[in-house]
Amino acid sequence: MKKTTQLKNLIYSNSLEFIMEAHNGLTAKIVEEAGFKGIWGSGLSISASMGVRDNNEASWTQVLDTLEFMSDATSVPILLDGDTGYGNFNNARRLVKKLESRDIAGVCIEDKLFPKTNSFIRGETQPLADIEEFCGKIKAMKDSQKDDDFVVVSRVEAFIAGWGLEEALRRAEAYRQAGTDAILMHSKRSDISEIEAFMKEWGGRLPVVIVPTKYYTVPTDRFRELGTSLVIWANHNLRSAITAIKQTSEQIYREQTLANVEEQIVSVDEVFRLQGADELKRAEKRYLPAIGKNVSAVILAASRGELDELTAEIPKTLLEVGGKTLLNTQVDEFKKVGIKDICVVRGFGKEQVAGTNFSVIDNDLHYKTKELYSLYLAMDQIKENTIISYGDIIFKNYILNDLLNDMSDITLIVDADVQTISNDKDFVSTNIPYSKKLYSSTVEFIKMSGNMEVNEINGEFIGLWKVTKNGAGIVKRAIAELTERHDFKNLTLADLFNHISTNHPIAVKYIKGSWLDIDTIKDLQKAGELF
Repeated sequence: MKKTTQLKNLIYSNSLEFIMEAHNGLTAKIVEEAGFKGIWGSGLSISASMGVRDNNEASWTQVLDTLEFMSDATSVPILLDGDTGYGNFNNARRLVKKLESRDIAGVCIEDKLFPKTNSFIRGETQPLADIEEFCGKIKAMKDSQKDDDFVVVSRVEAFIAGWGLEEALRRAEAYRQAGTDAILMHSKRSDISEIEAFMKEWGGRLPVVIVPTKYYTVPTDRFRELGTSLVIWANHNLRSAITAIKQTSEQIYREQTLANVEEQIVSVDEVFRLQGADELKRAEKRYLPAIGKNVSAVILAASRGELDELTAEIPKTLLEVGGKTLLNTQVDEFKKVGIKDICVVRGFGKEQVAGTNFSVIDNDLHYKTKELYSLYLAMDQIKENTIISYGDIIFKNYILNDLLNDMSDITLIVDADVQTISNDKDFVSTNIPYSKKLYSSTVEFIKMSGNMEVNEINGEFIGLWKVTKNGAGIVKRAIAELTERHDFKNLTLADLFNHISTNHPIAVKYIKGSWLDIDTIKDLQKAGELF
């Protein structure tokens, strides 16, 4: 339900409702967690929290900034103590537009002159606004609102200024006819006599809001008996905070230690909770998985490759694109997203595959084994959040980010744009074919093969995949099971994925292009053009 609708329902409720003062995002969240259905954005409290007087010394834009934090931190409506509307009708209607843009549910304006003074400071000497001028302000505010449920409350200061019941009734009725949604009848007496007199004569023409700051000893049931609609507890969070802050500051100053106050105040963890630290942690897992986590990479680069004289003496992973080897290109891409723990499984020409920015594992049987055997040798490197890649591919960095952002146990990157059908490719079949709606979305792997009917092919595995901590365990168990096969050394990643998928789902993220597998001299030339 919209916040405006929530507030309107509170004011027009058949039972007495209550809203509580807050003056920043933190106190607003605390108020909501306490159970209140709405929040009073107190002018006194907001200005006091800034260290200035309640005399419009804080500009309305500064108040608006505070309200934005309060609104963002909560899901219940906020009724702003809008003083006099911060000027004439033009200022007031602009205020409404700005409040609506920040999801503030309503505003209360008082019939005094700008700049205002707090009602409890020589209230009887404060002049009231001209009734016609104030009615014009109400009309301008109601005409400018975009949301029909946005609430304008008109605060009558006649009792505060000492003008009596007749003037209070005259003003309330004029404001009702001008279109206000509710009347806030203010009183600074310690008893409820003025409110009682008004309610008796008012006769329920509009909902009435009260602020029992001065008549706090009156039982709440009396407010119900009178038929008031909404009670505002107007400044008590500010005042209680001042009490607590003064006591804590004085005690620490006096004792010069924190030992005696630590048990009397909330923990830092509670502060973090109120700030939404857990939500940020979840978001980091989704959007910044490489930050603050143990992310590693394994590059399978043991093969020689078959590019004639180009790989006669060096492995394919050391071929250069744009003046940089394929291996160094990958390592640099991993480092861009914070991956520093990189292991390279090397084989052919292994002495040439060395560097200070990655560790190595040797596959001395590279000439008679496939890539699964290389991965088997690197099983201890498959940890929490590990990227595994072929050593002869290059890819755009966004693909790596997409892979890191997926939280499935095992995730494969699959190019939906299959341009060549041949038996040397890792074709993939999924439960849902690629569509624009599925770009970077996750679907489920069915099988992988180099020999697949055209109508079964949904894409090509690019040689880049990731496991989470749970996924790492699944992969390791699967590899251990496959080692029992007599042909284990000739198995491929396709065999691994097909084996796993019989008992555990594998996720597929689609891409379209932006990568290359260097299998031919033509591929190498194309890579130089694209990357």
